[in-house]
Amino acid sequence: MKSVASNTPLSATAGGIPDLKMPTDTKIVPISRTIGSLRLVDDERPPTEETHSDPGRETTAPPSSNVSEDLRLDEEIRNEADFEGIVGRSSTLRQLLQLVKTVAPSDSTVLLLGETGTGKELIARAIHNRSRREERNFVKLNCAAIPTGLLESELFGHERGAFTGAIAQKVGRLELADGGSLFLDEIGDIPLELQPKLLRVLQEREFERLGSTRTKKVDVRVVAATHRDLEAMIVDKQFRSDLYYRLNVFPITIPPLRERPGDIPLLVQYFVQQAARKMNKAIDTISCETMGALTQYPWPGNIRELENVIERAVILSPGPVLRLPIGDLHTRIAPGHNHERSQTLEEVERKHIVTTLKETRWVLSGPRGAATRLGLNRATLYFRMKKLGIVRPGTELWNHGITSKTERVGQAGIQLGDRP
Repeated sequence: MKSVASNTPLSATAGGIPDLKMPTDTKIVPISRTIGSLRLVDDERPPTEETHSDPGRETTAPPSSNVSEDLRLDEEIRNEADFEGIVGRSSTLRQLLQLVKTVAPSDSTVLLLGETGTGKELIARAIHNRSRREERNFVKLNCAAIPTGLLESELFGHERGAFTGAIAQKVGRLELADGGSLFLDEIGDIPLELQPKLLRVLQEREFERLGSTRTKKVDVRVVAATHRDLEAMIVDKQFRSDLYYRLNVFPITIPPLRERPGDIPLLVQYFVQQAARKMNKAIDTISCETMGALTQYPWPGNIRELENVIERAVILSPGPVLRLPIGDLHTRIAPGHNHERSQTLEEVERKHIVTTLKETRWVLSGPRGAATRLGLNRATLYFRMKKLGIVRPGTELWNHGITSKTERVGQAGIQLGDRP
């Protein structure tokens, strides 16, 4: 048996990934019963070579024609996508990659939206690698991983003596990314007091280091990412609307893994190869039951969770068959299940009203307005919005005069609903 030692992450080539052999009784895939370098079997017993009895001798069955078919399929996937580390061939993923190809040559700011673990950093790097800045730096900064007091220094840099402990000058990530791309991960976690400075960078392409009065110009392409609902944060006054509009030039929503289950077998192949190579193992077989469980599981942690599950399975597999304790999948956190504290009635009410307002484009009155949908009269909805502090994003100052008096509230509400 050949060792899985190729450096090719997805495609199967004659000299790289081991040939695939598929027993003719496998039932999980109707046309091609092999997935990359993995062989699907109905149980976890290592497959044996088929032999044909002959009166005088024993011969081995010829290799399946499915092998060359899979080689062509993998080559087609590689040539069509050719995105580093991004594995899959679903229509959803293809549409996403087409957006990446479209926006990459420009210098427009990109906002990546999606759940945790969907591969936002890979998409950001793909945008950089297909831009005119590909030969320059691709600088990453996770806004959620750095304490609030240090984030400004990390982003803009500081001069010696700018604050206690600043014993030397430091170049910030913005300067490091000059001429290249800056990836701001978890942009929704950036503090409110720092947001105006980032807005200035996006608008004017200039900033000052901490402790310096010298203005520096930068030529940097910003790609931001978040798993949070920035529009809801604007309503909650946790995120500036003007910064949001500057970031939201070209939004790309990355689908969760549960919305593209057809890519799971290819991802399993990719992660098995990666893990087996690191651990110097040769794994080329997976049972139909295991693959079926992996495909049907909703993956709340998305691709990152799948990668960790496969790595654990490779560790637990003593032979060429991938062994996965299927029961472990059912004990994991289900999607949408929240172990945090329960919401108060006021929080639930506020969230429901904001959701309805978004659906009606913030039109409050009329037969298709939010008041009608919520089963409230107009004055009651205005009162509840004022009490809960709900205002339309971008109109915080414009709506500051709303009061509890019906006539004034009604006038302001009509403007709120009709404002473009």
